[in-house]
Amino acid sequence: MVKAYQRYTPRTIFGVVASGNSNIIYDAEGKYAISPALEDISVWDLKKGELVGTWHDSDNKAEVTCTTGSPDRDSYAVGYANGSIRIWSMKTSDVLVTFNGHRSAVTALAFDKSGSRLVSGSRDTDLIVWDVEGEVGIFRLRGHKDQVTSVRFLSRPSLVEGGKPTDGYILSSSKDTLIKLWDLSTQHCMETLVAHRNEVWDCDTSADETMLISGGGDPDIKVWKINPEVLKRGLGVGEESTEAGEEDSAMENAEVPKAITFYGSIPRQSKERLTTIEFHPSQQFLGCQASDKTIELFRIRSHEEIKKKMSRRRKRQREKQQQLLKKGDVEGAAAEEPVDEAIQATDEITPWHIVRAAAKVRSFAFAPVKDVEKVGHINLVASLNNNTVEVWSAPIPSAAKADEVADEPSKTHTLELAGHRSDIRTVALSSDDELLCSASNNQLKIWNVKTTSCIRTMDCGYALCCAFLPGNRHVIVGTKSGHLELFDLGSSSMIESIEAHDGAIWSLQLRPDRRGLVTGSADKDVKFWDFDMIEEEVGNATKKRLSLVHMRTLKMSDDVLCVRYSPDQKMVAVSLLDATVKVFYHDTLKFFLSLYGHKLPVLSMDISSDSNLLVTCSADKNVKLWGLDFGDCHKSMFAHQESVMAVQFVWNTHYFFTASKDRTIKYWDGDKFENILKLEGHHGEVWALAVGTYGNIVVSASHDRSLRIWQKTEDQVFLEEEREQELDDLYEATLTASFEKTGMVDHGEGENVGAPATSNGDELASAGKQTMDTLKSGERIMEALELADQEINAWKDYNAGIARGERGLSKPQRSPLLISMRQTPEQHVWNELQRVRPAELDEALLVLPFSAVTSLLNWLDIFVQREYNINLVCRVLFFLIKSHHNQIVANRIMRPMLDSVRRNLRAGLQKQKDVIGFNVAALNYIRRDYDANNTSEFFDEEAIRKEEEKKQESEKKRKFMKM
Repeated sequence: MVKAYQRYTPRTIFGVVASGNSNIIYDAEGKYAISPALEDISVWDLKKGELVGTWHDSDNKAEVTCTTGSPDRDSYAVGYANGSIRIWSMKTSDVLVTFNGHRSAVTALAFDKSGSRLVSGSRDTDLIVWDVEGEVGIFRLRGHKDQVTSVRFLSRPSLVEGGKPTDGYILSSSKDTLIKLWDLSTQHCMETLVAHRNEVWDCDTSADETMLISGGGDPDIKVWKINPEVLKRGLGVGEESTEAGEEDSAMENAEVPKAITFYGSIPRQSKERLTTIEFHPSQQFLGCQASDKTIELFRIRSHEEIKKKMSRRRKRQREKQQQLLKKGDVEGAAAEEPVDEAIQATDEITPWHIVRAAAKVRSFAFAPVKDVEKVGHINLVASLNNNTVEVWSAPIPSAAKADEVADEPSKTHTLELAGHRSDIRTVALSSDDELLCSASNNQLKIWNVKTTSCIRTMDCGYALCCAFLPGNRHVIVGTKSGHLELFDLGSSSMIESIEAHDGAIWSLQLRPDRRGLVTGSADKDVKFWDFDMIEEEVGNATKKRLSLVHMRTLKMSDDVLCVRYSPDQKMVAVSLLDATVKVFYHDTLKFFLSLYGHKLPVLSMDISSDSNLLVTCSADKNVKLWGLDFGDCHKSMFAHQESVMAVQFVWNTHYFFTASKDRTIKYWDGDKFENILKLEGHHGEVWALAVGTYGNIVVSASHDRSLRIWQKTEDQVFLEEEREQELDDLYEATLTASFEKTGMVDHGEGENVGAPATSNGDELASAGKQTMDTLKSGERIMEALELADQEINAWKDYNAGIARGERGLSKPQRSPLLISMRQTPEQHVWNELQRVRPAELDEALLVLPFSAVTSLLNWLDIFVQREYNINLVCRVLFFLIKSHHNQIVANRIMRPMLDSVRRNLRAGLQKQKDVIGFNVAALNYIRRDYDANNTSEFFDEEAIRKEEEKKQESEKKRKFMKM
């Protein structure tokens, strides 16, 4: 009989307010903050400080690296560390579209003004333009030599002939110190700015698209002017460039006008590199944040203010000259430099405020309020490195006091209760699994396990270990300073702090009889404590409260790292810094066993509930199982890729969990010495682990500041199946990686057989990427084609035999699959084509061999005649013809079929065009009819009367003049 185990699955993640690898943004209303929470997105109500929504995709394990909002006010694009992009809906909290194109983390995202196109930049140095409506990648742009740090769309100022707007431009900045301007109509780089001496970390354009600001490692911000006239012309493709002769020679002599020209530098206060730079929606302010605790705010002066400033400057100059002349210093007065009449960048942009946060700022965003005069202040939200979000308000000076310094910015809201400021070092569950205690440096939090809400937050020392005391009303914490701190949950206060040890208390455990506990410390002592009720005077009355009494001390030869009781309370196991484990009798403290074999110190250990097995985990990445009868090592297992930080048995079994710095948790069988499950999900080292009383839940805490609860399910796990699944996953990962290396995906170089012929030099390439999903989709299409062709050919042979007069022919058997689905072969192929996501269709079609392509083209002819979804048919047809152009041209047999496709497709498209034209005309008629019936003109009688009186008066005056 094969042994079955029960599966553990992720139940919930909590404890993260804002993770540090992505930026925070406001929603369209300015009421909610959309913050990254590792692989999820959290939506916070800033005024109430409540979590109102979480965007979670069960298929995704990669961390969020970039977010941006769409102009449609509901969609938000989120980039991930694995190169995927998901567009989420704020209303439904669901994924609308998923794009896969980048080979590494997405670092920059921007929508165009209509929200129909999205551009993404990545660590793989590429830019990809996506069609959001059509759910496809349009093209990939190459040119940067390092990570792309920001992208922006620029619209072309004019309309081309025919009244249709042109494609516009993209601005991109990169860590290769360059800023590039890409023309989307020609899909080439139009201009490259050698902008900075070091990496460019961010850039932004003003709303009217006349000014560009960029910043990086330099101590100042660079300001650039964008020339709309040059953008209007573009790269000169079309009629202008065809006029040859004299103009060409004139152009050679003249310098080509630049679209972006340097305007000036604005000095910054901070010496650290700049990370975020952003214009306020009102265009009156500019925010600039460095990788320290400050956000610098600048004010952008209007032209009237600049004129006033220039006139004041001239006035001061004149006064100075007059003073010098009075003194008789004619030469000095003449030597005074005249005031520069040209407006400088420093005249237009002037320092205004500095916001100083409590910790290093990761990113910030302005509230989307354009009318700041009405509100009287500007708001910004900042995500900090210590897992907090702060909202700041900066009052703007009134018009009367425009040049006076306004009040300092103030902090209005802080989101911090829902997580720890630093790494969680220890976790413990209450005996009924209802409460969870987590402790970090200076903070102890109590959580409700069901709702994952934080119930209590208390200040403590640097916590290294903790436990709930019997009754679950008290928590005890061992600290780095050697203190035992006792907390009462009812009053949320520390009731006693005991100087227990001279060194850090690395371990503590309750005695199995629940009347005391044991502590182990770096001062080489193991101390045994009993609980006691002591009387304390509170005002006039005396109250009893819980305390600890020191009973015995066991002196060791080295630092104590972990202490554990056997559940029958006969033995105490102590692990030391010299990588050994010593076992003593509890009653007499006599030495019983010394367990050695680990190469590095044992960081944690546990004893099974029957007191037979001891499991130890060490910094040498190994887990060892020992028998407590003779101290023999049953098995040594190489468990993780990094140090194993924690180990714990499930009660009443020999199964145990281990947690490691390699970011994984593993579930083991201690009798068969087999790894049952590997639980992945954390994005940092896992420091602590707590297993529920009966193993129904497991809680883990990590360096990424998250707490994760893993739930036991009814789903069964078989070891052989699990190992096969692991091998499949490994194979799939290497397979997609090998496609990228061999260049099956178009890299714009070499002879890529089967790749779309869109590569144009080095700068342009196709937007897609082969993933496991696209390969499986391609295989499904191939299987459907094979099945349909077999079915059709069998019937053809049967009908041909009947026509020849052959007797005794039996009808071909229908495919069981088609019978079960109640589909014809044609419907089956069509359904498989429709099942492929639009974003993955091109890559899925690349998987098909040429024999399958010819078969699919035959089916497409039928689909055109049947008038199926014409958009999808056209897209598949054009892609196949583009990809396999050379083979199709060389193959004469396909010509009649392609002629038929062309004829039928033109007829189908004409029909579609007529339907659309008819509908548009009808809609226009309905609108005109609505306007005619529902528009009424209202006249203000009072105003008309006054107007007539004025007229009469003017007439009277004229008559009088004539006389």
